[in-house]
Amino acid sequence: MPLKEGYPEEGELVVCKLTEVTQFAAWGELLEYKLRGMIPISEAAGKWIFDVREVVKEGQVVVAKVMKIEKENNLVHLSLKRVSRIDEKEKLNEFRKEQRGEKLLELACNKLGIPLEEGYRQVGFLLIKKFGSLFDAFTKMDREKLEKLGIDNKWIDALIEVKEMSIKEKETVLKYELEVKSLEPNGIEIIKDFLLDLEQKCGGKIYYISSPLYRLEISTKDPKKDEKRISKILEKAGNDKISFSYRRLE
Repeated sequence: MPLKEGYPEEGELVVCKLTEVTQFAAWGELLEYKLRGMIPISEAAGKWIFDVREVVKEGQVVVAKVMKIEKENNLVHLSLKRVSRIDEKEKLNEFRKEQRGEKLLELACNKLGIPLEEGYRQVGFLLIKKFGSLFDAFTKMDREKLEKLGIDNKWIDALIEVKEMSIKEKETVLKYELEVKSLEPNGIEIIKDFLLDLEQKCGGKIYYISSPLYRLEISTKDPKKDEKRISKILEKAGNDKISFSYRRLE
């Protein structure tokens, strides 16, 4: 399971697998930390209950909020009733993504013949500290970034190989509605030349909708960067022979 160093913070959401449930409390393993958690009956539900087993059972995986930490006992006091459904969904999505990140780290470990726990010690915790999570590390890393972190070349080779095999960058299509008019005698030719030039500058494709409307589409793997680039091009587009405006389509 994905591992984190140290202890969670009070108020942090954690994923816990319940190992024992009694009338007055539930105990479990925090799957992101090597720690044990406890949910008292008073924090098990947002309503009065007689038995914790009314709301949870052994083997169940739950999202809980950290209330207090007993470091001397490696015990974390947890609450279920203080977790909203939205928080639960977001945390589980984040956890599943990080499970995938751990699988990718494990593949790199296998290439080097290194146990996963040792892989965490050698590079895993460093990647989490630098990139925020293992999955984000694999999506954002490149050789130069890993070299700057002082990671050994054998690890760099293994990590990059796993990334290239497993991570496919998602493409996004940016869409813009263009309105182009010309009152010149040869206005059709002026508009045609203008749109061809705009296509080349933007690196996309322009489609005719109905006069005077057109649609510009650009496929990108870095939408934030390209959106800024395209906006600058469109803001400067146009001349004294045409009337031009645009808007971004969601």
